[in-house]
Amino acid sequence: MENSNKNWAARFFTLWTGQALSLLGSQLVQFAIIWHLTKTTNSATTLAIASMMGLLPQVLLSPFIGTWVDRGKRRLILMLADGTVAFATLILAILFALGSVEVWHIYLVLLVRAVAGGFHQSAFGASVVLLVPKDQLARVQGFNQALYGGMSIISAPLGAFLLAVLPMQGILGIDITTALIAIGIVFFTHIPQPERGESHDFTFWQDFMAGYRYIITWRGLVIILTLAMVINFFYSAIEPLTPLLITNHFKGDATQLGLWLSLFAVGTFVGGIILGVWGGFKRKMVTALVGLILMGMLTVGIGIVPANLFLAGLVLNTAIGLCLPIINGSIGATLQSSITPDMQGRVFAFIQSAAMLVSPIALIVAGPFADRFGIQPWFLIAGTCCALMGVVGFFFPDVMQIESKPREKILNVSAEPS
Repeated sequence: MENSNKNWAARFFTLWTGQALSLLGSQLVQFAIIWHLTKTTNSATTLAIASMMGLLPQVLLSPFIGTWVDRGKRRLILMLADGTVAFATLILAILFALGSVEVWHIYLVLLVRAVAGGFHQSAFGASVVLLVPKDQLARVQGFNQALYGGMSIISAPLGAFLLAVLPMQGILGIDITTALIAIGIVFFTHIPQPERGESHDFTFWQDFMAGYRYIITWRGLVIILTLAMVINFFYSAIEPLTPLLITNHFKGDATQLGLWLSLFAVGTFVGGIILGVWGGFKRKMVTALVGLILMGMLTVGIGIVPANLFLAGLVLNTAIGLCLPIINGSIGATLQSSITPDMQGRVFAFIQSAAMLVSPIALIVAGPFADRFGIQPWFLIAGTCCALMGVVGFFFPDVMQIESKPREKILNVSAEPS
């Protein structure tokens, strides 16, 4: 196999470096745009709509994007996705330079960037399994998680510094430059394509349905997805509730909130490095489930910590940040090694879309719940549920054996819809 080549690390990490630079540019732009909207509109509705521009494509389009990725050339998709982001950002930079930018221009660019980012994320994720040996996937996942944590640490302060010394179009220009560097690296990097076999002549909708059937007929994956959706329901509301936890419970201010969020990102970075070096237990699902139990217990701790022990809450929250990449990286590596390569784009896209579907419902429920019962009970319930889901996973043989029983394709899909 291609990924058995001894030079896989040089090839993969060269590609990874380009993607890291592109991610940094994107996060700087995201920070700058949100700050610009905050200063110029002072409108929560505007910020909410801007956030929805990034969220909706992930929820609604991910399964379709994943199908396109599995049908297309992943190397070309990566270049086109980065190119689309660069072009859309260039248009916005020109509008800022001319002083002609309107809020709806920003909404449109954010939407285009989110769609292109969906293609990029799916294509890169689906390519990893063909570039990296299976026994190294957990370590690579760890370094990926560390990358996101590290970017979260530096992007906000760096973005604030750049806003003080550069106009908006200058910051947008940085993102354009990093995107072009990423395109150049991909252009000179060989990314193998998976064999499609009998599905080569499938239509788009047959490929789409094949991905859907692949998931729903795989008991182990359905159980994992169900556990993830239950956990996501509670944890997706934790971030929006965190400012209220700091102000209402700990009686803190913006300084305490900034410290809370920054140390969480530090924990995420360290956790990713730990997984990257360690690789987890031999059975990666054991690593993930133990991590869920530990993260749940830490969250329960935040739910019961007294108001005068902010430092204890800070330590608990940082430890949660450390657990998160170990959990996500281990599950990601498990699925990457278990899913047939030419189904990776679709399957991960379906999983992402399904997992995020519960987020809007959680936000609708969490707000009134916290207003009525307080902030800490939500953390208490979330942590208990997370730990319970981790324990429950050990009792399903289909979950525990998912690594030893890779899933083959299902080719008897229904015909294209009329």
